[in-house]
Amino acid sequence: MAKAKTVHVCRECGAESRQWFGKCPSCGVYGSLQEEIREKIVNSGVSRSWHNKSSSPNRSKSTDAKPRVALKFNQIDTSQQLRFPSGYGELDRVLGGGIVPGSLVLIGGDPGIGKSTLLLQVAYQLSEKLPRILYVSAEESGQQIKLRGDRLKSAENNPEENLYILTETGLETILSELETLRPQVAVIDSIQTLYYSSLSSAPGSVSQVRECTSALMRVAKRDNITLFIVGHVTKEGAIAGPRVLEHLVDTVLYFEGDRYASHRLLRSVKNRFGATHEVGIFEMCEQGLEEVLNPSELFLGNRDEETPGTATVVACEGTRPLLVELQALVSPTSYASPRRSTTGVDYSRLQQILAVLEKRVGIPLSKLDAYVASAGGLTVSEPAVDLGMAVALIASFRDRMVDPKTILIGEVGLGGQIRPVSHLETRLKEAKKLGFTRAIIPKGQKLSENLGIEVVPVSRVLDAIVAALPIASK
Repeated sequence: MAKAKTVHVCRECGAESRQWFGKCPSCGVYGSLQEEIREKIVNSGVSRSWHNKSSSPNRSKSTDAKPRVALKFNQIDTSQQLRFPSGYGELDRVLGGGIVPGSLVLIGGDPGIGKSTLLLQVAYQLSEKLPRILYVSAEESGQQIKLRGDRLKSAENNPEENLYILTETGLETILSELETLRPQVAVIDSIQTLYYSSLSSAPGSVSQVRECTSALMRVAKRDNITLFIVGHVTKEGAIAGPRVLEHLVDTVLYFEGDRYASHRLLRSVKNRFGATHEVGIFEMCEQGLEEVLNPSELFLGNRDEETPGTATVVACEGTRPLLVELQALVSPTSYASPRRSTTGVDYSRLQQILAVLEKRVGIPLSKLDAYVASAGGLTVSEPAVDLGMAVALIASFRDRMVDPKTILIGEVGLGGQIRPVSHLETRLKEAKKLGFTRAIIPKGQKLSENLGIEVVPVSRVLDAIVAALPIASK
């Protein structure tokens, strides 16, 4: 016999509460608790025979135990999982080398960033090679998708014969179509708009998102269907819905970008089939999203014209090295307390480097405004860009210029020392490929081969400043 039960579930973290609160007791978000009605099973009728059997003193000895479905570790098939290309090398890089059959890929991003555009282009590319591709849209009509597809279509063949469009929000209808059509790849746009009729809560609630994703996962794993799922994000930038949504899927991708810039970054934060924090770079054009084949040139400024307060660093996003130009501006303040501002770099790292420069180098920066930005809008947060940030600040303070053919790599410690970084040879090879001739690196890191670039090892930040800003420079 079932009895109705009312609970309040947080749509941000999934925590449950018996009564409503203005603020979630678990995550502290205001107005996130939603009422849900569930059925409570009074008499489950679960047999206790298993418990009685396991506690019986006359049970069989452990030597006679045999597994039912469990396999020994050495019996598991270790053959490599076959992948197939998506048609876009940048997406394949982020996925770890291509699309894995039967995998679930969750893509989140701000509204209007290009999630639907990217997946529709991928569907067009895949429909040239695979017989059945299904695009499920719960937010747009078929006519809207057709108009956008005609504008974005770059395929030479006629992919409409293999590309199927389903405009539906009911989960049961979508599951039935997946089981009947059995497509190789399906796109769900978006998971927050699907509705499971067995639940009384509204679409987008914690229970709806959790149950819909679980049902889609079971069908995808059983029928070996690759699913691309679009997820909405909150105002903080995280994917909306319960955290279990990211645990259910195999890969979580974030589509990032500045609304005032044309480039878009596809970043992986979870990947069961490849490395995390890989980055794929696209550019929004009139014909849709296009791949950026040489992203380092996108984030480098005009190196033909020397400018005070600039330095070039090599940041690693996953396994990809990217050359980025850092720009710094140090000027007298007009306020009681100086201002600090960052764009694309970590604010706390700027505060730390300013303190190190004043304490260990003797540069009076505590009463000056300091601004640091990365060219192109790329966010670089790894410690390897500390040395370039420190040199750019000193160059702006002294109104000096760093050689545009010089790169700076290193982490600045609190004692003023330059600490080693990872993937040093990969960074230097990328710099050499783009025409840089000189690199200032941490002292003590050994290179296995001659990379054809002048290497200047330094142990302290003062030595790096002297090497990057010689006295003869003006």
